[in-house]
Amino acid sequence: MLNRKRKGLLLSLILFAAILIVMQPIQDSITKAAVGDGSWSSPYSVSQGINAQNNSSKTVQGYVVGQPTATNTVITSGFPNDYALALAESPSETSLAKMIYVQIPSSFRSSFGLKSNPSLMGKKMKVTGTLTAYFSHPGLKDGTAFELDGGGATDPEPGPGGYYDAANGKTGESLKSVLHNIIDDHTEISYSNVWEALRETDEDPANPNNVILLYTGRSQGKFTNGSGVNDWNREHVWAKSHGDFGTAMGAGTDLHHLRPTDASVNSSRGNLDFDNGGSQHSEALGNYYDADSWEPRDTVKGDVARMLFYMAVRYEGDSGEVDLELNNAVNNGSAPYHGKMSVLLEWHKEDPVDETERRRNEMIYSDYQHNRNPFIDHPEWASAIWE
Repeated sequence: MLNRKRKGLLLSLILFAAILIVMQPIQDSITKAAVGDGSWSSPYSVSQGINAQNNSSKTVQGYVVGQPTATNTVITSGFPNDYALALAESPSETSLAKMIYVQIPSSFRSSFGLKSNPSLMGKKMKVTGTLTAYFSHPGLKDGTAFELDGGGATDPEPGPGGYYDAANGKTGESLKSVLHNIIDDHTEISYSNVWEALRETDEDPANPNNVILLYTGRSQGKFTNGSGVNDWNREHVWAKSHGDFGTAMGAGTDLHHLRPTDASVNSSRGNLDFDNGGSQHSEALGNYYDADSWEPRDTVKGDVARMLFYMAVRYEGDSGEVDLELNNAVNNGSAPYHGKMSVLLEWHKEDPVDETERRRNEMIYSDYQHNRNPFIDHPEWASAIWE
């Protein structure tokens, strides 16, 4: 009798093990099917984000579990600011190793920072950004989109409340016209005052005594400006001869397209339109040019595109100003056109908005011109107008 019971128990164990073996591939297929590809519609899980710290731009979804304030510290109350949050796959997660730290850019802090919105704790959220270390911990930085699961606050309005309200629901020429009216009539500064402004807007975050030069990426002393070969000077990204506005107050001194640039590199760029191709510049490596076009280094291609988008919307020929427009050509010369629009739209997508642009946009708005570049705040509007 006892042997029969033992045999029965042994058979039950064997049957249970067989079921587990059969079920495992099914479970694996279910798990694999649930894995996201990092897109907005199929976001990474937090664990995928932690394991893919490769500087790629992906969307991660998880639950808000606190605010990281140091590598080994995530607080769940008494939040000191709106600068960061931590996501996990469970709203009750306490293991730091299972969290991804999310940097919150300034334009999203009022709606997604925990000091201003402590009720976000435990909520499910999607964030698009760059998968790279933050606080020396697996992170997601330079976010371009934030959204709560099931509605909630989505893509908060950058800048002052209501700044872009009139643009809601608009596309094409209608959107372009409304944005022009929003950013028009900015506070103008003189060309001589541009020097001091650029020392603030383009300051090197790693060295407050320096500025970062647009095309070379070189960090150089703030007061080494001038006309010498290795000095930096004021580059008009929308070439000032394209519309012949020179350095007059308005288009000629608009900080949204003026950047510090090595003087000799600026001379090489001249009034060339923007396009792909050419020979690499010997001093500004990663930049290419030929007789009719200039291709900037990869990390500022989107910056260049968004500066030109701004100029084409800001200056529409009213109030005695020049009417600037983008076209799909090069060799525009003194005509009030700049190209090549199809390439600029590609660069805009390939090099998304980063924190440097957002910080610069905020400074120009708050400290100088009191207007904004809409295509930094709302990158999607470039396609809505020109595609």
